[in-house]
Amino acid sequence: MQGFVGDAVAGLGRHEPCGFIGMAVREGRFQMKTRLAWALMLAAGSAAADIKVLVAVDPSDRESMVISMQDIGATLSRAAGVPARMSKSQDLSDAMRSTRTGEYDVYIAPAHVAASALSHGYALVGSTEPDEVYQLVARSGAKASADLKGGRIYLPQQDSVGAYMARGMLNESGQSLKTFRDVLYRRTSGAGLFAIDTGIVDATVAKRREVEQWLKSGDSKGRVIITSRPVPGGMSVVLKKDMPEALRAKIEGWFLSPAGAMSGIGRVAFRPDAATYRYVAALGNWTPAQLPGAKVVTAEEVSALARAGVTVVDVRTAKEFNEKRIPGAVSIPYVEKSVKDVAFDPKADEFAIPDAMDRAKPVVFHCNGPECWKSYKASQVALSRGFKTVHWFRGGMPEWEKSALAIDTSKPAPDRLAASAAAAPATLAAPKR
Repeated sequence: MQGFVGDAVAGLGRHEPCGFIGMAVREGRFQMKTRLAWALMLAAGSAAADIKVLVAVDPSDRESMVISMQDIGATLSRAAGVPARMSKSQDLSDAMRSTRTGEYDVYIAPAHVAASALSHGYALVGSTEPDEVYQLVARSGAKASADLKGGRIYLPQQDSVGAYMARGMLNESGQSLKTFRDVLYRRTSGAGLFAIDTGIVDATVAKRREVEQWLKSGDSKGRVIITSRPVPGGMSVVLKKDMPEALRAKIEGWFLSPAGAMSGIGRVAFRPDAATYRYVAALGNWTPAQLPGAKVVTAEEVSALARAGVTVVDVRTAKEFNEKRIPGAVSIPYVEKSVKDVAFDPKADEFAIPDAMDRAKPVVFHCNGPECWKSYKASQVALSRGFKTVHWFRGGMPEWEKSALAIDTSKPAPDRLAASAAAAPATLAAPKR
């Protein structure tokens, strides 16, 4: 490209006139050369692909305040040879949602966001810190999680790794956040230990090294009741598996080199075992395997139900539904604001099931896979509102796609949208991929 630009520019400089007129002509030609050079270089740049990078940060981590997006983007762009479009988000729930739809080429994110991405077509580069162990800490006198019933628990941001670990450890012990009278979500990590000391709360979650330091102080008024298995520490980096091999090698090489040290994040220097990501995904994020009162169904069973005329309700966002969906499905988005827990409060959410929907007829609810709680909650709400036969398609769109079943990508018909869902049985006719 540079040779072509040079040849084109050089060709404009032949047969120069002399004198004042020549000077004016030469100046005009110089401007013309400059414009042509810029046009050709811009054309070359627009032809090259760019990469979309999301840096997802936990707002409870003070280090996230000094992350330099501009510096990371500039150095990564130079290393990759293509522009890096950088985005930063503190909404970890939305970051996890985007991993399921492949909205970014690269994620720099906490372990649970990376774990979700690894389940949806991404490959691991590494993490910036060694594995961490989390511990559920309780006030003195409590020997097990059951002893905390009716108490208060302090947790960092709802979608943080710490909150996921606390919820998962409680589930493993046969309890849930419903055990507690109050769940206090705050933006300061580690403050829960001091809240136990002052009697404000009865339990919290913290990293083991923080707990050990707290216990050594001699003034602590609590004890460890549950300890997790190791999970990846710091920030993890993952990238799309289907990225062009040469580009992928450049990006991965940069992250793993000394030049890849990121301001406010650090350098990728560790390679956690894949099992640690599977553990944190299943422990802190995934929906339960069963839902009392509903039948958990597979993609093949949903296909058969749809052919039989059963309504398939897609509770993902309208944007996701418009892009691709199960043929014949109707869109009734579930706006999720409650905690991702079996003890969620449906009054905190928005889910407009049409009153005209026949409660006596079977219905299927689905969203974005086992780690998406929207369909679990929608199924629970439907049961509470009198639906007699509720099928929960826990695997959702990821399982449907892996089963190589038809996908509709055409513009949705008006009768497939929420307002018309009451009289919209599923049909598998004329799907488009």
